[in-house]
Amino acid sequence: MKDRRWHFDWRLLMFSGLFLPLLISLGIWQLNRAGEKQTLLQAWQQQANDTPWATLVAGDLQPGLPVYLTGFYGKQSWLLDNRTRDGIPGYEVLTLFRPLEGPPVVVNRGWVQGTRTRDTLPTIETPDDLLTIEGRLAEYPEPPVLAEVASSGDGWPKRVQALPKTEVAEFVREPAPVTVMLSDPKQPGAYRADRVPDVMGPQTHYGYAVQWFALAAVLTILTVVASYRRSET
Repeated sequence: MKDRRWHFDWRLLMFSGLFLPLLISLGIWQLNRAGEKQTLLQAWQQQANDTPWATLVAGDLQPGLPVYLTGFYGKQSWLLDNRTRDGIPGYEVLTLFRPLEGPPVVVNRGWVQGTRTRDTLPTIETPDDLLTIEGRLAEYPEPPVLAEVASSGDGWPKRVQALPKTEVAEFVREPAPVTVMLSDPKQPGAYRADRVPDVMGPQTHYGYAVQWFALAAVLTILTVVASYRRSET
């Protein structure tokens, strides 16, 4: 009589033991990414409130959170290199902003087209009046791991490939731990300020998570089925 019995196959179990944790971890990672995107989208859907900058910066600074700032633009501006719009090379203009209260903060004023030659930087005009700007919190444009951060020239603006907080701290004492990205081109001192959050919403990450967990389930089922083989009794 033929029946099915469990047969130990170390190669099959090793294969499953290696890939099953990997598939599960990928699914969990996608779930975590979905949670992060959900938090980001919720922040972007909030309306700016009148919380003072000094109070806001002392709390939980979530990227995407809308803010109002009243103060003055400083003389320090950085041109973040290798930024394109519609296939045209250019820079993102990052200027130090000094609020009336609270720490100074770097403001991303948007994109500006580059000049024809790399030897010449575009002319940047910065308002010097007391003004109020609206924007959203963002991370510093940090460099890749082990990348060299160098600024060009002795004057302002400076061309940079990245702008970590440590670079800003060389010119101003205790800058804010985040930057501010102007909300639209109508803001004072704005250039082409049209950046939007990542278009990949949390639903996409949930879909990827389901796929990884489904593959983990299929691998488990196939391993069990393959381990039971027919034998003669």
